[in-house]
Amino acid sequence: MSSQYTSETYPLPASVAFSGPDNTGKTKQIGILARRMGPAATSAGPLDRYAPRWATIKADGMARWWFETSRVEEVADVLATSYLERSRHPFSAPVRLLDRGIPMLEATVAATVAVRENLGTTHAADRVRLLLAPYEADLRAAEEDEYALVLLHCDDPEEGARRSLAHEVTVTDTYAAYQRHLHEQINRLVAEGRFPMSIRIGGRPTITIQDEVRRLLAPLHPNVPSRALAGVHVTALGGMSESGKSTAGEYLRTQHGHARLKIGYLIEDAAGRAGIHDPYRLGSVVQAELIVDALDRFCQAHHFLDSVSIESLHDFDSTAELARMLGPQLTIAYLDASEATRTRRGTAGAQDVADRDLVKSARGADKIVSIAHEVIGNDGPRLRLERRLDRIALDRRWPEHQPCTMPVNALGLPVHLESYLAEFLDRTTGLRPLIDLLAVTGSGARGKYQHGWSDLDVLVVADTSSLDEMRQILAELEAELGGVKLGLTVLTRAECRAGAVTSRLLHVLALIGSGALVPLWSTPGLALPAPDAATDVAVSLRDGIQAAIEIRRQLLKGTPDLRGLYKVTALLAKIQLRFRGIECPSDSDALTVLLDAGRQDTSVVTTARTERPAAEALARLVLQAWLDTLPGETR
Repeated sequence: MSSQYTSETYPLPASVAFSGPDNTGKTKQIGILARRMGPAATSAGPLDRYAPRWATIKADGMARWWFETSRVEEVADVLATSYLERSRHPFSAPVRLLDRGIPMLEATVAATVAVRENLGTTHAADRVRLLLAPYEADLRAAEEDEYALVLLHCDDPEEGARRSLAHEVTVTDTYAAYQRHLHEQINRLVAEGRFPMSIRIGGRPTITIQDEVRRLLAPLHPNVPSRALAGVHVTALGGMSESGKSTAGEYLRTQHGHARLKIGYLIEDAAGRAGIHDPYRLGSVVQAELIVDALDRFCQAHHFLDSVSIESLHDFDSTAELARMLGPQLTIAYLDASEATRTRRGTAGAQDVADRDLVKSARGADKIVSIAHEVIGNDGPRLRLERRLDRIALDRRWPEHQPCTMPVNALGLPVHLESYLAEFLDRTTGLRPLIDLLAVTGSGARGKYQHGWSDLDVLVVADTSSLDEMRQILAELEAELGGVKLGLTVLTRAECRAGAVTSRLLHVLALIGSGALVPLWSTPGLALPAPDAATDVAVSLRDGIQAAIEIRRQLLKGTPDLRGLYKVTALLAKIQLRFRGIECPSDSDALTVLLDAGRQDTSVVTTARTERPAAEALARLVLQAWLDTLPGETR
């Protein structure tokens, strides 16, 4: 028997058969998909509902009948007639989901005879063809009506069998041998092309596999959703009464763009669609599946979402199942506050808090702390809570990056400044480094340093405990600057990771993360967050607003500071270009590009540094370009 289908020529399927060895999650994947598709899909249910003989077999002991008391011809007959009866059973939904397809009949019987008759893979396959010969035509027709999808632990049958058996509470020698043979037979059928679509589980979470299932099946029927929570991260908030869950959810919504959802709403919405009247009487696994189902629907309807928070985690077992289903797409954040703090926060009195705690404890809500990814102590000020939430939100959006470094002489700075930086590094990066990172920023980092015009701008990442020693070193080296103004900024690692930085410093971190700015020194293994380009652009708006205000302050002075006016004008030009997707680190380049885009005379850029009329004219042109983006502004 062999399928007539190829991966390029599938017809619109009536039946989708999920095949694979035991404990690959076939039944769970079918259940998730069937619930999500609603009336558009139906699950065919277990095979034993399609033949009356199964009741007697199960009553007498399934394992004994399968491996000891029955003849192999009887095993083949019971299984074949069950598969065929299922294939003939009428169904009204557009898609029927089958737990094990026709090729699994062959694999199952072959593994059984291999154990019972001590046969190798090839001989067992030959034996099963003889056993199933009376049903061959009907089985071929049934298989041709199936869309065949197989779930495998991995490509190695021996390792796959080990993973299947690892999920069992008790394992007999006979069952272990059967699993090894079953994996070998399924892999043989895969090699023969009987499963045109296959998925390797590989320990991945349930929803990741479901997403791959849907991507395979979506082109075959319009009722199959195309993805499952693709690219969506869920932060689930837990904690006892008045621990700050609602405050945390609202902060994630307003500051980090999370959709804020209540778990009760999710469970009840999914239960209503499934016709379940009292979902809270169901087991924890089903409740977790309902939460995921409702999340899936909500996020598909709001396809622009990539972050969701849900509150409040109320049950330990359903939370543990949720973690298994979502894997890395879930962050469990448990807010931990003392009883005294929570009682003080309660508006209805201490007894109300105690009563609600009792209900939560009965469901195991207090035990969720043991499986939380983040435990946030929330007895302190709200600012501390918000910084922890910043860190959680940004850890996902800003991947960490270990920067490369380059020598000081690669910057092309004047000799005395190279000497200054080299000496500073020698004193701060010895056996006990005072700093974690040093990078030159601004014009000095781009080979654009101009003596008498440019400052020496430096970013240092260091702990505040180093400040006193650093201050002493700076004082001792000050004369080597030769009058050049040093703009030194110090940040801690924690500030970087929580995004507690100005928009200009966030831009510097983004440049370091992308490799556009290379530090002079970094402690081994240091990883800094790399802010995403969209955030970098968005937060630069604040600098644009401030620059536009500062330009007018300079223009109102009797004698404007030409250097200050030129610098702030260039900054406003850079920010406008950044919103167009153009990054121009050089002041003169940014000004020229902006004026050229507006079909303005660019010659003014060359004289604006030294001539007041040119500097003021340039400032007005750049300011007007900014104001033209506002509604109601005209020339």
